[in-house]
Amino acid sequence: MATRAGIDTAITGRLTDDHQVMAVAVKAEFDTDDILIWSGLGDVTINSETYTGAGTLLGISGNEDTAELSSTGTIVTLSGMDDTVLSYALTENYQNRPITIFLVFLMGGSNEVAGTMTTFKGRMTALSIDDTPEGSTVVINAENRLVDLNRPSHLRYTVESQKYILSSDTSFKFVQQLQDMDIVWGKASQKDAIPKSGGGRGGGGNQIEKDNHIT
Repeated sequence: MATRAGIDTAITGRLTDDHQVMAVAVKAEFDTDDILIWSGLGDVTINSETYTGAGTLLGISGNEDTAELSSTGTIVTLSGMDDTVLSYALTENYQNRPITIFLVFLMGGSNEVAGTMTTFKGRMTALSIDDTPEGSTVVINAENRLVDLNRPSHLRYTVESQKYILSSDTSFKFVQQLQDMDIVWGKASQKDAIPKSGGGRGGGGNQIEKDNHIT
């Protein structure tokens, strides 16, 4: 059984083996379509999707897994790619688009995938193109979503902020009204008649009516 999220149960027993045939695969999700590549040759199928082999043209750096809960970014480099990748890099919106990196376990020397492990899942933050006579190189910078923990959300517990998230939500519509409301907690509403002592003319004493109520 898998011990952490993103690991196929089919490969948990392989993690302790001395010899493994492994590769890396990258899934970059753009609006028009996804770029699916891996570091081998030919095509492989991962999660019912076909990944195109890029061989040594695919490079990944800065992808670290630590014992601490910290955010580490990564850099994906694609060299000598076809016009489709260059077109996405030039025309597509890449900011905050999802990108996932898999560690792929292969069956022997074939392209049959035994299982995968998710080593990075984050968002693209920067994309640059280096055009040389030898070809174009696309560099993608990505960051883990844990980095959001260090950023202010700029949202408040107000109806305006909540409608920004979900326009039909009215759960905070009474917040402003509660700011100026006085609430006496645990005091029951009652009317007590308090007699006023003293024998005035007419023989009858006046009464002061005291009204305690919850405001």
